[in-house]
Amino acid sequence: MPRVAALDPATYVRHRTHLGDRVWAETNCYTDVVIELLHGLGHEPLAAMPFALTIGWDVDQWTFFKFPQADVEQLFGLGFHELAPWRPLVAHIEDNVAAGRPVLVELDSFFLPDTAGTAYRLAHVKSTVAINEIDVAGRRLGYFHNQGYHTLGGEDFDDVFQTKGLVHDRMLPPYIEFVRAVPGAVALAGRARLEASLALLQTHLRRLPPENPFHPFKVAFQRDQEWLLAAEGDTFHAYAFATLRQLGAGYELGGSYLEWLTEQGVDGLTEPRAALAGITTGAKALQFQLARAMARKRPLDLAPLDGLAARWDAAMGALVRDFG
Repeated sequence: MPRVAALDPATYVRHRTHLGDRVWAETNCYTDVVIELLHGLGHEPLAAMPFALTIGWDVDQWTFFKFPQADVEQLFGLGFHELAPWRPLVAHIEDNVAAGRPVLVELDSFFLPDTAGTAYRLAHVKSTVAINEIDVAGRRLGYFHNQGYHTLGGEDFDDVFQTKGLVHDRMLPPYIEFVRAVPGAVALAGRARLEASLALLQTHLRRLPPENPFHPFKVAFQRDQEWLLAAEGDTFHAYAFATLRQLGAGYELGGSYLEWLTEQGVDGLTEPRAALAGITTGAKALQFQLARAMARKRPLDLAPLDGLAARWDAAMGALVRDFG
């Protein structure tokens, strides 16, 4: 059976960002799966995490943050490349995995048993997985998804890959990437990895939003309340995901990166770590308050956003001063 790494869901230990008492258990499907993919391949994804500090308000959402491919290549010697499908999807996956290349592909969570209780056999939701092993004849798949490593088989295999035919003739091919070692590149470790990560931090600090992103977010949030309070419950989940979850989870990952730097012996991070922790918990509190406000059809007091804005100034000011 073609596979990249010898992994077993029964013994697989998730990355630290998906363990313990996290405020935001999940971030977004792409970042979560890349964290676990890098971890499963023996790398430390936190070394490539300074990009999480650069998120901001993007017109009508907080940045849907992803690992920059150049950072992953520099630290781990891995390149992500789009796969153009011209054969059945399982054939592409089988050949790439056999060549030692994990495949990232958008699949329907309706057929992913690890989403039991939320989407599995309940809702059609597009989500990215990273495939580590596949047995087409045995109808079995090993894949990273959300917070861990999982397997599926049998009818789920047939359905998720539509091996018995398309559900309808308007189905479009999913977005697919394969991951391969970059020729001549090496995975960094120890002091070399730390120095490269600090250089990336310096680079990303030059890419911070030109203004405090909480200020335009507050204006937009205040405007959006006019229609949010009249919307259905499903609207809350979509809005919260694009706004409060992305900002809260993003800054929590940024805080985890600073924690990792501290463990590597880097000093002077107490102030920004505390400020980012305040943003992380503050965003979670606002999400609960928004849910109650929509249920009661009463406007939400957005004054707490001013406090989060002050914490952003404190965190980024300290980081730019000491590392920029």
